Parts: sequence; structure tokens; C-alpha cells
Amino acid sequence: MIWKALVITLVVAAVGIGCSKKKKPEEALPDSSAATGIADDTNIQNKDLSFDAQGSDSGNIQGLHTVFFEYDKAAITSEAKSLLSQDAKWIKDHPNLKVQVEGHCDRHGSIEYNLALGERRAKTVRTYLINLGVSGSKLTTISYGKEKPLDSSESDSADSKNRRANFVIQK
Repeated sequence: MIWKALVITLVVAAVGIGCSKKKKPEEALPDSSAATGIADDTNIQNKDLSFDAQGSDSGNIQGLHTVFFEYDKAAITSEAKSLLSQDAKWIKDHPNLKVQVEGHCDRHGSIEYNLALGERRAKTVRTYLINLGVSGSKLTTISYGKEKPLDSSESDSADSKNRRANFVIQK
């Protein structure tokens, strides 16, 4: 059983390392406002949108907010609802961009459990945004479980930072 867990951990780590190819900033989004339909949106276009394995966090994109979850929950808090309302407006104001919702978890629980919980978190956020009028075709979801912590220290404070859903602009 220990060998199985070790093999799974090594495979997940290898996949994460292999997928972390750093893109040039100009590869992150189309480089002309004509291609995106956004008039001179330098806040997005000049931002290096390639994120490292320690968390691709929406705090890096002005106008999109990370939302946090309670321990072992995928329910949206009242604070998150307020932030998601702002996020929905931002997404609707950028009609030519697609957004990926990433679900994340803290260090507790198995890899499998946290991947499923992260998926429920991402899908809950996606559904909430759709209910606020965002087109479902603009939103994709992915779960990273506990594989991309914002804070890798083993503390309650770190755990609360890692229980989140955040956004990444898709090309």
C-alpha cells in the first residue's frame, strides 16, 4: 500500500513538473487588441500569465479574485459570493477571453479525495458564475487537489490559503 501511494505521488509530481513549461508573456494572450477585441487592455496583455507550480493564482490578474472555502467544503461563502459577482462582471466585460477555474485543497486527505474536492469547488464556482450570467462556454474547470499550494508550510494558516478556487486566462 505504501508503494502504491509513493508511485502515485511520484507520477503526479512528474506530471506537474513536465507541465510547467514557462511561456513567454506574449504567448499567454494574443498580442493585439484587434485579436482580443479588447481596446488596449494593458493590464492583461502585459501581464506574464505563466504561473509556477506553487499556484497559478488569480490575484495576479487585476479584476479577478481568488475565493476561499471552509475545511472539507465546496459551498460558496457569503464573502466569496461578493467576490464572484465582481469576477462575473469582469469576465462579461472581456468577451473574447476564456477563463479556467482551478480548484485547490489543503494538505489533509488523500490525493484522490482532494482531486475530487478540488473538482467540486471548481464546478461550484463555475455554476455560480453561470447563474450570474457568464456564458458556460467561456469557463472550463480543473482540479489540482493539494498539488499546487500557495503556502506549503504545515499550519492552519497555510491550509486556509490553500482551500481555494482561482482563475487563469486561457489562450
